[in-house]
Amino acid sequence: MARKKRELPIEENLPEAEVTYQPITETIESNYMPYVMSVIISRAIPEIDGFKPSHRKLLYTMYKMGLLTGNRTKSANVVGQTMKLNPHGDAAIYETLVRLTRGNGALLHPFIDSKGSFGKQYSSEMAFAASRYTEVKLDAFATELFEGIDKDAVDLIDNYDSTTKEPTLLPTTFPNVLVTPNMGIAVGMASNICSFNLREICEGTIALLKNPDTTVDQLIDIVKAPDFSGGAYILYDREALKEVYTTGRGNIRLRAKYRYSKENNCIEILEIPYSTTIEAIMKRVTDLVKENKLKEISDLRDEIDLSGFKLTFDLKRGTDPEKLMAKLFKLTPLEDNFNCNFNVLIDSSPRQMGVFEIIREWIKFRVECVRREYSFNLKKKEDKLHLLLGLGKILLDIDKAIRIVRETSLEKDVVPNLMSGFNIDEIQAEYIAEIKLRNLNREYILNRINEIESLQNEIDELKKIISSERLLKNCIVKQLEQIIRKYGVDRRSEILYENTVPDYQPEDDVENYNVRIVITKDGYFKKITLVSLRGNDEHKHKEGDYIVSNEDATNRDEIIFFSDKANAYKAHVSDFDTCKASELGDYIPAKLGFDEGEKVIFMKKITEYTKGHNIIFIFKNGKGVRVPIESYQTKNNRRKLVSAYSDVSPVAAIFYESEPFDLMLISNVGKAIIINSSLIPIKTTRNAQGVVLYSLKKKQELTAAVTDFDGKYANTKKYRKSKIPATGVVLEELDVEASQMTML
Repeated sequence: MARKKRELPIEENLPEAEVTYQPITETIESNYMPYVMSVIISRAIPEIDGFKPSHRKLLYTMYKMGLLTGNRTKSANVVGQTMKLNPHGDAAIYETLVRLTRGNGALLHPFIDSKGSFGKQYSSEMAFAASRYTEVKLDAFATELFEGIDKDAVDLIDNYDSTTKEPTLLPTTFPNVLVTPNMGIAVGMASNICSFNLREICEGTIALLKNPDTTVDQLIDIVKAPDFSGGAYILYDREALKEVYTTGRGNIRLRAKYRYSKENNCIEILEIPYSTTIEAIMKRVTDLVKENKLKEISDLRDEIDLSGFKLTFDLKRGTDPEKLMAKLFKLTPLEDNFNCNFNVLIDSSPRQMGVFEIIREWIKFRVECVRREYSFNLKKKEDKLHLLLGLGKILLDIDKAIRIVRETSLEKDVVPNLMSGFNIDEIQAEYIAEIKLRNLNREYILNRINEIESLQNEIDELKKIISSERLLKNCIVKQLEQIIRKYGVDRRSEILYENTVPDYQPEDDVENYNVRIVITKDGYFKKITLVSLRGNDEHKHKEGDYIVSNEDATNRDEIIFFSDKANAYKAHVSDFDTCKASELGDYIPAKLGFDEGEKVIFMKKITEYTKGHNIIFIFKNGKGVRVPIESYQTKNNRRKLVSAYSDVSPVAAIFYESEPFDLMLISNVGKAIIINSSLIPIKTTRNAQGVVLYSLKKKQELTAAVTDFDGKYANTKKYRKSKIPATGVVLEELDVEASQMTML
């Protein structure tokens, strides 16, 4: 039997629920912004010590575990202990640990000495072993991260459950923020900091410490360029570097190192850009081979082994290795960019800074760390001096001190009685009361008292240093000089000057031969070899279609197509397959991605962008303009150029001018003028409207502009004009076919 559904009582006359409206700005501010700031401050963006919280918690945990000395321990032990500070999962902590190891190779100066498989920075597929198999300890270099951490050099705060303490920053003795590469993606911002050579960064910092007026150019002379753990070449561009050093944004171009083995006819890639992986390179090369764009390579293989990185390309016979590498640099990630975005947290606020400003901020941070460390030492020495001064008073009457202790009946009265007997404070009395009986001799007490003078000198020296920023900076300089001597190494990324690097020319790979190019009214394009044209010169067209332009070209020439939507489309003759005259050919709007309804109205092959050559535009409103052909030259392979000419009035005709020529402009009322193209003004702006050539009345417009008018009209001299604008003259013996000619 089915169970009867329980019916809820119906309450009548209930008041309507009150609707509360909240502006979206308030919702974002109260709900979303706290999350945003948490991600920025607590996860993704490094601070001035060069670490994100995850790095800092891990390294501090290893420090407290005593892993600066002794044997390695299993990585799993470190991961487990780190979870006391880092409330994230073990997988995230272990991935952080992996990147800091010597085995992974991501850092110029690794902080963790490792044993086992930790993957490789240059591979996205080479997995690291589980934490239970690998072993780690802190590298000796990590000592420089903790200098003064136990002497109040930085603040310590409670961990997430208030069971222990952790540092807000690590008191690094060198600008680690510029030596250790760091990448992070927050909400609305990101950070991507490249690494620099330790020796160069320390020397640059010393220069700024000694001379605050050091300029950016002087800094670049010292810190020549970034330096990457993967090596490779840096293509030197001083202006691009200056932008990075000044603003913190810019690109660093990296290029792989290789060698050619003549014996095996192969190219061996030995170092690749830090910003790519071997898998990305191999996939790109494989795709190019499949697309028949890389015919010189017969095989490629990954030959990474214990001796290091190696990617090998076997070459086909007769291949020029230098030209092939220039091509590979252009088409594959063997040449890649490192996109710099130096966002750093300063006092919990993200700031984008250049290298110059980051060093200045680190100097401020380090000066404060050293001042706090020296203040800690000062306090210790002052406390010790205070105890010794109390001990000195006992020297006056040791027997009295013994008698006071012996004659005091209650233990709790020993300290008060010593205080009153020798006029000392409680701390001094407590110290004296704790002295062993065997040490209550004149020799022991005299030796302690002799320390007073040296302590007083040390205290005076510390006070002098703490009160002087110049002396504090001198201490930092000495530390940096010591770091250079102990850990400084030569650059791994060598510098290549761009003017010494051969550039890849794509046309070098294109087979060159003579062709005839043809365009029809409906936009069909044919590339026909001259050999094929000799055998059959009868063209096939759709009904109503016909050839409007054809010219001889080579397979390496460039072509520019103008459309009726004021756009220009660039292509190379080699982009098109050869065909026969009996074929329709390629439909240009589909081939080049025209917009719907867009049509080709003019085609011109360009061998080179010659100065003095122009494109002439004649508009239906009677205006005209000459635009230099150089205005259509582009540095990259951009295919579409918008606003290629003015769209204020429909275009009536387009011509290519290599030298001045005469042209006839014909209106819709049967009148015409003939002018020389040299009268048309030149405008370097592509979409310039030009000037009036033909004075038209209301409802009049140009219907045609032609150059082959000789022999078609009687007495053409009367149409010729030497000044513009000009008024049209009635055509005599009007050739109807000529008056209906299109713009092509």
